[in-house]
Amino acid sequence: MKDNKKYLYLLIGAVMMLFLGLLYAWSIFAIHFKQIYTTWSESDLSMTFTTSMIFFCIGGFLSGNVSKKLKPNYIISTAAIFLFIGFFALSRLNVATPEKSLRLLYLFYGVLCGTGVGLGYNAIMSSVNKWFFDRVGFSSGILLMGFGLGGMILGTVVDVLVTNFGLFNTFFILAIAILIVLILGALIIKIPQETEQVKSIEAEDETSQSNIKRNYTAKEMIRTPSFWFFFFWNIAVSSAGLLVINSAATIAVTFGAPAVLGLLVSVFNGLGRVSFGSLFDKFGEDKTMVINNVVLMLAGISLCLGAVYKNVILIFVGLLLVGLCYGGSPSLASSVIHSFYGPKNYSLNLSITNFLLIPSAIIGPMTSNILLQRSNGDYTSTFAMIIAFSAIALVLKVLMQRSSKNLSLTKIYS
Repeated sequence: MKDNKKYLYLLIGAVMMLFLGLLYAWSIFAIHFKQIYTTWSESDLSMTFTTSMIFFCIGGFLSGNVSKKLKPNYIISTAAIFLFIGFFALSRLNVATPEKSLRLLYLFYGVLCGTGVGLGYNAIMSSVNKWFFDRVGFSSGILLMGFGLGGMILGTVVDVLVTNFGLFNTFFILAIAILIVLILGALIIKIPQETEQVKSIEAEDETSQSNIKRNYTAKEMIRTPSFWFFFFWNIAVSSAGLLVINSAATIAVTFGAPAVLGLLVSVFNGLGRVSFGSLFDKFGEDKTMVINNVVLMLAGISLCLGAVYKNVILIFVGLLLVGLCYGGSPSLASSVIHSFYGPKNYSLNLSITNFLLIPSAIIGPMTSNILLQRSNGDYTSTFAMIIAFSAIALVLKVLMQRSSKNLSLTKIYS
């Protein structure tokens, strides 16, 4: 009965994360906004997504800070309210002037929706993962697959809704849908009682290869060198992925492949979250992170060879492998933070780790733009940079492994 209950919570959590992942469908919204507000530049529109990512991290941090005082149900409900207000306000955006509408877009989509997604993301991850002490990699992977595929799956739905009902009516429909899904989910999902948590932990001691040392507070965690090596490892892997993922369809067309390859990269991004989460449960963080690094390096090599020899198959394989490794990064972040620094302060510790999204979102696309400009549109140097980032990540992995030996071996569960 308990197993049925926890898998039900995992399924509901994945559905909620799917709707939260709609934040990543910004490129779909941006196309339609550009058609309506022709005076808005590409940089004006891209600033919206950048703002949403910043406030996603802030929302997660707020969720982590209040998680010990408020039940996750209340935090998820608060996230639902933030998102409802944000999307409902966007449905009324057309009553303002274009200049004012742009500022309001940053507020409603960037600040309110970004914060709401951060609040919900952190609360769902921390509450559902409490049921899976023995398989935290698997549960994290399933939840993050929902989040990663949200932009693709619901983005397609958004496109259909906009075609039939218009952009602003679509925002109204989304406001209602997200409110219903998150509120219902918040009413159903529970966290395990203390006795259930202890049993799960005891089972984990006997059956898993977990590396949990003790429960580190956020302040203790950020004072450990292992955390910072892991933090920058994630930045390197994520930046490598963002060199090409945002323009996967364009790259595919450039080398003679169908644009649908861009969607396949998104699918492999989702699969990577489950795959590397499951690998973590089986092999631990050491081997799994090395596998991620090696596969990422092979992806870069495949892309470079594909660019040099104009081989579309190598480009195809390389892009899919990049998507797989990029998807593995957040799953490993969730699993390693739980494993290395304990479950007690997991919510706040994970929210701090997620701030890596901000530098990654800047470094990856910016590096790609610079390299493409200098090479007159030749992707070879961009693909070579993937190899460089994977090599940097591998060095950081070795340093992390050495420094993690200094973590306390005292287990504390309360």
